[in-house]
Amino acid sequence: MSATTTTPVSAPPARVVKQPSGRMRAWVTRAPLLPALIFMIVVTQLPFVATLVISFFDWNALYPDARSFAGFANYSEVLTEPDLRRSVWTTVLLTVTVVLVSLVLGLLLALLLDRKFRGRGLARTLLIAPFLLVPVAAALLWKHVLYNPEYGLFNGVLRWFGGDGATQPDWVSNTPLLAIEASLVWQWTPFMMLILLAGLQSRDPEQMEAARVDGASNWQVFRHLTLPHLRRYLELGALLGSVYIVQNFDAVFTITSGGLGTANLPYTVYQSFYQAHENGLASAAGVLVVIGSIIIATFALRVVSSLFREEASRA
Repeated sequence: MSATTTTPVSAPPARVVKQPSGRMRAWVTRAPLLPALIFMIVVTQLPFVATLVISFFDWNALYPDARSFAGFANYSEVLTEPDLRRSVWTTVLLTVTVVLVSLVLGLLLALLLDRKFRGRGLARTLLIAPFLLVPVAAALLWKHVLYNPEYGLFNGVLRWFGGDGATQPDWVSNTPLLAIEASLVWQWTPFMMLILLAGLQSRDPEQMEAARVDGASNWQVFRHLTLPHLRRYLELGALLGSVYIVQNFDAVFTITSGGLGTANLPYTVYQSFYQAHENGLASAAGVLVVIGSIIIATFALRVVSSLFREEASRA
C-alpha cells in the first residue's frame, strides 16, 4: 500500500496596502477646518487689512475726491492731538482702575465662596448674574435705575435717610468717569471671581492642612500659600479683563455719550468715523486699539499655557 503525498497549495501573496504619507494625513485631518478658517479670514482679517490701508490715507468721506496718501500722519495725530491723546489716557486710566478694583473685589468674593455655608450655591448664582447681562443693558441699568437724580436708587436712599431733595447729587455729571468705572467694576467682578475661585479650589488640601497643623494662622496661610498659588490666576484675570475693557464702548456711549472727559479710544474711533467722517484718522485709532489688544492677548495666552503646563506637571 503506497502512501500518497499531497503538495501544499501556496497562499496568494498578501496585498501590500500603501499607507498615506504624513503630509497627506495632515491635510486630511485639517481639511474639515478649512471652511471655518476661510470664513474667519474673510470676516476678520480682510477688513483689518482694509482698515490698515485706509489708515495711511487722508480720507474724509464727505470729500472722497480729495483723499491722498498721508503715511504715518494719522498715527502721529492720534498720539499728539490733545483730544485724541486725552482719549488714550482715559482708556488707560479706565482699564487699570476697573481691572485692579475688580480683581480685589473678585478675590474677596472668591475667598467667601470657597467656604462652606448654607445657600452657597444660590449666592454664587446671584454673584455671577451681573456678568451675564448684555453690556448695554447693564449700562442702562446703572444710568437710569441707580444714577438718575430724580428717581434713581442712590438718591432715593439718600432721601430716605433725610437728605434734602434740592441737594441730591447728579452722579453722572459730578463724577462721570467714576460712574462708568463703577458700572464696569460691577459687571466684571464676577468674571474675576470665577477665575480666582477656580484657582482656590485647585489648591492642595494636604498642604493647607499641614500648614494649619504646624500652627500657621489664616493670614499666614493666605500670604505664604494661597497668594503665591493664585499669582497665575491673578495675572490671567488681569490680562483677560484688560483685553475686553480696553475695547469697551457700551458703557461710555450709554452713560455719558463720551462727554465730560470720558471719551476713550474706542469711542473716539466711533466719533471720528460716524460723526466727523474722518475715515483715515478713525482707522489709525482703530489699528492702535487692535495692536494694544493683541499685545495684551499675547501675554494672556502665555499665562494660560503656563497654567496648563503646571497642571500637567502635577498630574
